[in-house]
Amino acid sequence: MLHKSFIKNIDDYLCPPDISIRDAMVRITGKFSLFQVVVDVNRKVLGTLTDGDIRRSILRGVTPDDHVHACMNTTPITGRVGEDAENSFKLEQIHAVGGEHANFLPIVGPDDVLSSILVYDSTPTQSPSALIMAGGLGARLGERTKNTPKPLLHIGDKPILEHIVNRLEKAGVEEVFISVCYLAEQIEAYVEARNSQAEINIIHETEPLGTAGSIGLLPNTVIKPFLILNGDVLTSVDYGALFEFHARHEYDATIAVAQYRTQIPFGVVRHGEDGLFTGIDEKPNQEHFVAAGIYLLSPEFRTLISPKEYIDMPALLNKGRKLGLKIGLFPIHEYWADIGRPDDFDEANGKYDKG
Repeated sequence: MLHKSFIKNIDDYLCPPDISIRDAMVRITGKFSLFQVVVDVNRKVLGTLTDGDIRRSILRGVTPDDHVHACMNTTPITGRVGEDAENSFKLEQIHAVGGEHANFLPIVGPDDVLSSILVYDSTPTQSPSALIMAGGLGARLGERTKNTPKPLLHIGDKPILEHIVNRLEKAGVEEVFISVCYLAEQIEAYVEARNSQAEINIIHETEPLGTAGSIGLLPNTVIKPFLILNGDVLTSVDYGALFEFHARHEYDATIAVAQYRTQIPFGVVRHGEDGLFTGIDEKPNQEHFVAAGIYLLSPEFRTLISPKEYIDMPALLNKGRKLGLKIGLFPIHEYWADIGRPDDFDEANGKYDKG
């Protein structure tokens, strides 16, 4: 049963239109309700901004340094002071159309000045199970992984695996599977000695199965969406926002993506179809969305893999797409690093030391 109430600390949910999206992210992150109401100096409502609005705008090319008016909803539904029954009905309609996480309604008075914010005190989406891919050789890290599996290498004062499991537990994930192969006994010993909040189960790959093959080893009891994580990814991504994004869009799979910039080390020549020179760009930067090693998959994807089948994640996702499954992208604006290479590993350690 959903219960409606008014937000008490309303200032925490307000922002001006001229702050950066990056600053708005900070205001949204960690709150129970992932939104901001955009107001002017007189508290006139100009729009609303949700975590989903920000991530969808990043897919359109908006950057975190742009102002919030570049991605806010400029025509939000609002309620009116004194119209309690109508306001309650509006919130119910928003919730019915937008799903479990469409849970707020700005209430305005004369001249559209914000008076209060009506919200549903709904319980968060049930967290999915998680599968951490920790069976790789870590060959790119050379001697560092000769006697230690990559997930147990330290970043700062903790193993990589500890950073990953900690964040999952903080996100409310109660069931974690860890797929192991190379130096599996060390990871098993680590799990056994750890005082875990989540239930952690070990899945053994007797031979390498690719970046997605161990999904086929999950037990039949996994009947809800499950989170797949590479064991060499460090991130501060808001998993709660990912779960909400996936549920609201009714995706069968959600791929977390990070922006990756490369610089062409030469002048790029532009030309027309006639072969005539039209310009030259000196060492331009190119930006692409890359798979961040984080995936939220519906149970249907588990049925696409046979036990002990070798398959990589791109092949699995392409297989699902051909079958008509709905696959969306979730842009990461938080910290993210793939630490599978020595330079990236050292950089992550340096950033950890700096806090």
